[in-house]
Amino acid sequence: MAIKKDLSIDYLGVKCENPFFLSSSPVGGNYDMVAKSFETGWAGVFFKTVGIFVADECSPRFDNTNKEGTIWLGFKNMEQISDKPTEKNFEFMYRLKRDFPEKVLVSTIMGSSDDEWYQLAKMSEQAGADLIEGNFSCPQMTSHAMGSDVGSDPKLVEQYTRAVVKATKIPFIAKMTPNITTMEPPARGAAKGGAKGVSAINTVKSITNLDLDNFTAMPVVNGVSSISGYSGAAVRPIALRFVANLCSDPELLKKGIQISGVGGVETWRDALEFLLLGARNVQVTTAIMQYGYRIVEDMISGLSHWMDERGYDKVDDFVGLALPNIIPAEDLDRSFQILPAFDNKKCVGCGRCYVSCYDGGHQAIDWNERKRRPELNDECVGCHLCLNVCPVQNCITPGEIKWKRSPKKKAPVVQKSFD
Repeated sequence: MAIKKDLSIDYLGVKCENPFFLSSSPVGGNYDMVAKSFETGWAGVFFKTVGIFVADECSPRFDNTNKEGTIWLGFKNMEQISDKPTEKNFEFMYRLKRDFPEKVLVSTIMGSSDDEWYQLAKMSEQAGADLIEGNFSCPQMTSHAMGSDVGSDPKLVEQYTRAVVKATKIPFIAKMTPNITTMEPPARGAAKGGAKGVSAINTVKSITNLDLDNFTAMPVVNGVSSISGYSGAAVRPIALRFVANLCSDPELLKKGIQISGVGGVETWRDALEFLLLGARNVQVTTAIMQYGYRIVEDMISGLSHWMDERGYDKVDDFVGLALPNIIPAEDLDRSFQILPAFDNKKCVGCGRCYVSCYDGGHQAIDWNERKRRPELNDECVGCHLCLNVCPVQNCITPGEIKWKRSPKKKAPVVQKSFD
């Protein structure tokens, strides 16, 4: 049954019909592509990065990683910013805003000097952009004056942000690089320069696979390759970590910086995780490249059903709800152990829990060869490795609570869902 909920949300003063956007990438690089995406339900686009510099691309430029038959666990992309003339890109944006005025157009730009950033901001304004995003994070640019080399320098981020803010009053969003230990310093630099928002993350520098014939990385370009950006489901945990850090940073909170979440969003649940950590929208690329624009229909439907089940009327009701529950490791309650419980009726007798516990855990499981069933012994520390390797859902679940110190009055909260 179709359920319609109000998925609209305000982002930097711009009303968005839902939190789902194309990210600045190959999926949003010309008029026809973006127009098609708008017709399928995407709220807006962070248009593929435009610069004065026009990229000259290599061929091939994509690779992917997989595991146990799961394709596209991760995706390597050696593509740079737009390979189309600067004026052509802004023409595309002008037409998109003219033909789809209710959609949100974000002009993503990248310069190599104050003057270039200023010029690109002015052209974005003339094209009718609602917002401007500065790409301080592309990891495979052929110039060190652009991309992630800039994004790791807080002072340079601040400097280029000021150039954009000087050129226009359109709210500016700084896109951060994950190829850095902590993201807060460059994000603070952007805020100091006048940015109103931050996008996180861009792709992670990587080597995905090696070609054993040419002895180089993949993809192979005339016998050689290079390090470049990694995206897809594999990077979502990294993106969530950075978003949580940014959304809880006191300096960014004080300045009212709003976060756009990027990295590994494939489903409505992936998107929801970013929203629960404080992001006000999510951007998608790799999943579109794999499945097409219509995945947004499932995202809209899935999020609407979840909101209906939980009693939420609008997206703002749950943005950031998970953030207070992400705490420093030193503050975790370590006074108890939750032992695993085994459901022998669901157990298929594969023995994975036994092998993993013995070879990679605490030798806390004995194997009953006659019954082909695991049996817990007194060495269990409650790590739940067995639960994580079991191929049968809910066969192994949290069981008895064992107190290491004197019991508290209230039993600890236990995870219920493992899907």
